[in-house]
Amino acid sequence: MTSWTPQPQGLEEILRTIHDSTDMNIAVQRSITQKLNSFTRIPEYIAYLAYILSNLTQEEDRIRTIAGYLLKNNSRLILQAPPQVAEFVKSAVLQAFNDPSIMIRNAASQDIVAFLGVLEPRNWPECLQQLVNALDASDLDRQEAAFNALEKACEDYPRKMDVEISGTRPLDYMIPKFLMLSEHSSAKMRSHAVACLSYFVPINCQSLFVHIDNFIACLFKRASDDDPSVRRHVCQALVLLLAARPEKLMPEMANVAEYMLYSTKDKNENVALEACEFWLTFAEDADLAPYLHPLLGKVAPVLLDCMVYGEDDLLWLEGDAEDAAVPDKETDIKPRHYGAKAHGLERENADPNVQPQKPRIGAYGEETIDSDDEEEYDDYDDDFAEEMSTEWNLRKCAAAALDVLAVRFSGDLLNVLLSPLKEKLWSQDWLQRESGILALGAMAEGCIEAIEPHLPTLIPYLINTLNDPKPLVRSITCWTLGRYASWCTQPLSEEHKRSYFIPTMEGLLRMVLDNNKRVQEAGCSAFATLEEDAGPELAPYLEPVLRNLVFAFEKYQHKNMLILYDAVGTLADAVGRALADPSYVEILMPPLTNRWAKLKDDDEDLIPLLECLASVTIAMGQAFLPYAGPVFERCNNIIHQSLLQYQEFQQNPELDEPGGSFLVVALDLLSGLTQGLGMSLEPFIVSTNPNMLNLLTFCLKHPQAPVRQSAYALVGDMAMGCFVLLRPHMPGIMQELIQQLDPEPKFEFVSASNNAAWSVGEVALRYGRDEPEFQQWVDPLIRRLIPILLHPKAPRSLHENAAVSIGRIGLMHPTLVAPHLPEFAQAWCQALYEIRDNDEKDSAFRGLCTLVQTNPAGIAKSLLWFCNSIIRWSQPSPELNSMFSTLLQGFKQHDEAGWAAQMASFPPVIRERLAARYGV
Repeated sequence: MTSWTPQPQGLEEILRTIHDSTDMNIAVQRSITQKLNSFTRIPEYIAYLAYILSNLTQEEDRIRTIAGYLLKNNSRLILQAPPQVAEFVKSAVLQAFNDPSIMIRNAASQDIVAFLGVLEPRNWPECLQQLVNALDASDLDRQEAAFNALEKACEDYPRKMDVEISGTRPLDYMIPKFLMLSEHSSAKMRSHAVACLSYFVPINCQSLFVHIDNFIACLFKRASDDDPSVRRHVCQALVLLLAARPEKLMPEMANVAEYMLYSTKDKNENVALEACEFWLTFAEDADLAPYLHPLLGKVAPVLLDCMVYGEDDLLWLEGDAEDAAVPDKETDIKPRHYGAKAHGLERENADPNVQPQKPRIGAYGEETIDSDDEEEYDDYDDDFAEEMSTEWNLRKCAAAALDVLAVRFSGDLLNVLLSPLKEKLWSQDWLQRESGILALGAMAEGCIEAIEPHLPTLIPYLINTLNDPKPLVRSITCWTLGRYASWCTQPLSEEHKRSYFIPTMEGLLRMVLDNNKRVQEAGCSAFATLEEDAGPELAPYLEPVLRNLVFAFEKYQHKNMLILYDAVGTLADAVGRALADPSYVEILMPPLTNRWAKLKDDDEDLIPLLECLASVTIAMGQAFLPYAGPVFERCNNIIHQSLLQYQEFQQNPELDEPGGSFLVVALDLLSGLTQGLGMSLEPFIVSTNPNMLNLLTFCLKHPQAPVRQSAYALVGDMAMGCFVLLRPHMPGIMQELIQQLDPEPKFEFVSASNNAAWSVGEVALRYGRDEPEFQQWVDPLIRRLIPILLHPKAPRSLHENAAVSIGRIGLMHPTLVAPHLPEFAQAWCQALYEIRDNDEKDSAFRGLCTLVQTNPAGIAKSLLWFCNSIIRWSQPSPELNSMFSTLLQGFKQHDEAGWAAQMASFPPVIRERLAARYGV
């Protein structure tokens, strides 16, 4: 041991606190937590914990073990510790690792893994050496304990293990040792050996790949091991190899596939799940499709069989209860993410039927949240069918694999599964039927064209199955109907509507009011998907729809209430102004205001209600006016309180940073009120205290990006709806807006920059032509917007919003912007030529044409791009069309020979369309 020794007084205090921490009283626990947190400021704290763990043998094991866990949780403190403290901790932990008590050894093992990760093996080589040496110990317990610690280290930080220390690479001798130990007589040792080896596959570890053939031979040898844990790690290693070095497996694929199919049916669920991951990984790699295609006939039916509920699932799910009246446990309710409002433009090549997604409930209650459409940044992971139940399991993995296979192989997959799927759907056994319906939903996205001819039979079958006595069958049927909602809602014909759309709508509405909470959840979520797909087609059925949803407000427990808000908000988005009918307002508003009155300003449940109301206010428009006063006042109050809380945190960083969700949804609801009511908001804005617009200016500089994002959206919406009220505050607002325009924002700031770029254009339009007050900002704005437009890495949506705003500022202040035209003309046309025709694009293009009129030479080098963007318009407004015509005719008349030469170099499609439309 090193020279450090504890002070008796300090040791006594820390020991007493650990003893007190075993008291279960919540108030005591809270003060203990604060006290333990205060100890972390003492430089020697971790040495005291290590001393209690390793030296105080007179204390009971439980107390020493708690010290060990506190040591693990504070492992990062070793980086700032004085040298003698760090040395003492390292040697004390290694001493405890050899303690006679298994509890102490386990705690020390976790400490070793934590400290080895923080310090890295290169700075604690003696620890690594001790663990590797222990693998040769004569005592099996010591061997297994050492291997257990090594396995955790290899799993948690394989790259830190793959280093050179004093001229040698420890893995150069560890890997051959692991390969040798995969033959050990102890199953635990074999399992650790295979696991450790597998963790070095994804990091492309050369020490392993030198022995790759031996490694693969070792996997084949262990493939039929008696121990399921060993077989599970063999499957895991094969999955990792398939992802990292598929070329090594392809020559053996016939054998590997047979083994993995066999293992996918293993009685041990852990082995089966790991093997099933192999098919998911295989399907996700497009380059491997030619190797997977011939295996479809064998793989798909096995996956189908894996989707049947296991006995453990059924015990956990307690699926048969009529539990609508049973209150939810708070632990069942997952935290939800509330996204601030983002402004984007629709592109021509986007599917007009696909609307931006809200949080949506998957097969059994997970949220599938799509992040903003920022291609360069988006790391999209489709957490398909992730139930609210336990963790990821075989059923979910098989469903996810089938989903990916459907996207990859479409009709070929359906051909393979048609017969087994029919068998399941029409089986007498409800578990088989349920799994068939799940499979049908899983295949919806990829196989839709192949399944479409069968849907006239399948949709009525599914609607009928909503009457099944088993709640788990009804809930999965809701989810699957949601997956086919876009087919059911197609406005093909009155006959289609009568046969499929109306019965699906009625069936799902019945499920919304089911007596089983899981069915309610699936029904409500599927109905929200149907609303999104049906859009205005729902308007004629609003009364029965609203009556059902309103009845659900009486019936639902806490968790499903959150999904109900989503369904009401989605309905408002779908039908728009149709909701303004006084009779509908009368049905919907009382239960919403009733909920509103029950919730306090700091109640988390207020957040989804505010989000829902934001959609409702936009849809109802002026019909919402009787309810607007209290809503406006409460939003203002929430914003004020949230800003005060944040200010308190900034003055005292010891406090926890307050979340921004309340602030975001209150701002979004004000945006909704602004869009719905416009100038009718004047009396509310004028009478607020503190003034809402002063608060808004604070929100624009809030450190949290989602708050700024919603604040800029509100600026743009107020510019459109009630600019005269916003105008007196514009000097302060513009100062913040200009700051927010960043050509290369961090990922989390992208949407805030987006909304800032968009709102600038809205403000410029409302000021009007050559408005002196706005002129002071034109130059600083243009100097920031052009670099955004020209930045190769800025997300596409940011390019688009910047281009629109440059166009709009140019429309209002052409003489100030036109000199910059040569800098940005080509990038501007490239940013907007794919955007679908709309008013924003129209005003932006009128701006560009005005700039070209002011500075015709500025477009000379970008004429091809300009002409390309002109012909991409489907129906320009008469004013814009006339501007296009005048400019093109002007170019031609100014220099006919030059124009003809230019035209000759253009692609034929551009020449033809210009000639047909504008005669040039």
